[in-house]
Amino acid sequence: MDSGQQRLQELGYKQELRRNLSAVSNFAFSFAVISILTGVTTLFNTGLTYGGTISFTWGWFITGFFNLFLGLSMAEICSAFPTSGGLYFWSGELAGRKWKPFASWITGWFNVVGQWATTCSVNYSLSLLLQVMVLLGTGGGNGGGYLMNKYVLIGVHGGLILLQGLINCMPIQYVDFFGLLAVVWNVVGAFVLIILIPSVAIKRQTASFVFTSFNVPTDLNLPSDPYVFLLGLLMSQYALAGFDASAHMTEETKSSDKNGAYGILSSIIIAIVVGYAYVLGLSFVVIDPAMLLDSANDAGGYAVAQLFYQVFRDRYGNGTGGVLCLGVIAGAVFLCGVSCVISNSRMVYAFSRDGALPLSRVWHKVNRHEVPINAVWLSCFMAFVMALPVKYPLISS
Repeated sequence: MDSGQQRLQELGYKQELRRNLSAVSNFAFSFAVISILTGVTTLFNTGLTYGGTISFTWGWFITGFFNLFLGLSMAEICSAFPTSGGLYFWSGELAGRKWKPFASWITGWFNVVGQWATTCSVNYSLSLLLQVMVLLGTGGGNGGGYLMNKYVLIGVHGGLILLQGLINCMPIQYVDFFGLLAVVWNVVGAFVLIILIPSVAIKRQTASFVFTSFNVPTDLNLPSDPYVFLLGLLMSQYALAGFDASAHMTEETKSSDKNGAYGILSSIIIAIVVGYAYVLGLSFVVIDPAMLLDSANDAGGYAVAQLFYQVFRDRYGNGTGGVLCLGVIAGAVFLCGVSCVISNSRMVYAFSRDGALPLSRVWHKVNRHEVPINAVWLSCFMAFVMALPVKYPLISS
């Protein structure tokens, strides 16, 4: 019995999951959920619309600064309470006897529903990315390219979640490979794009534009420039969220009372550094923001896709290289989805262990490989259902 398992027993829980993960593996799952390629690419339109490049170059550090301090607090608490349902259990322990039930209940439900929504958004974002890749690969929006309709899009969304669910049914030592792969994919992929895209680009922006250009959407009647800047920070915050995954994986991590905390902090620090490099790489090739956001362009208003496509087309006469670069991002988004499902399922497992979900006895059950397989499929099902009411958008949405 290592220190993490001993602490779990002191908290009143028995060891049911297989404790195989190392400190590196624990970090890997958090970094995979953060997935800077996923977050920056998915909400690049938002940052470019609200504030422009200044919301990236300065907003990234502002958001990273506060996330790091939040991570320091979470790491300290995770060290004391290394349980899979970290956030709701911590809330109950810190709230005191009187408020413990309410604090645990409200935090748990926000966390579990929020994680379902996160898995849904990641896979829906990947569906939109695949939609624009197909569109550009078949000629683009202005060249008769094929645009998936809403039924195909939802089918792709469901197929991605199904595949991620099957991966998460494997024993943890095999799923561990996908977490480690996600780290390599995000870091190497980011630096490939950071070097390749500016190198291929014929035109590049000045440092003055990148660090001082501020865009205010005139058609939305927003109250003030500071408000616009705060909206632009949503991209950075979305890209840096998800480091609580280290806490949810603690019951499968060796010496989790130490390694869970290390996983939280290391994932935030490395994501801030690598993510900022990726943000700068994109910002220096943003020549015409309005054109990138225009829904009449070849990528239907998907800014990063249009940027990559335009860079290669200007240099080589066709945008095939840009579509291949989008494939690098698509791989990162898929691996992010795999890690979202595993984190989400462990939260469902822990929450149902305390009887907080309907049919808790079903969701808490583990199979012979010590995997909470019912919690995995509940997480996948909810992530799919949440996408069904979404109105069919333009790609730029």
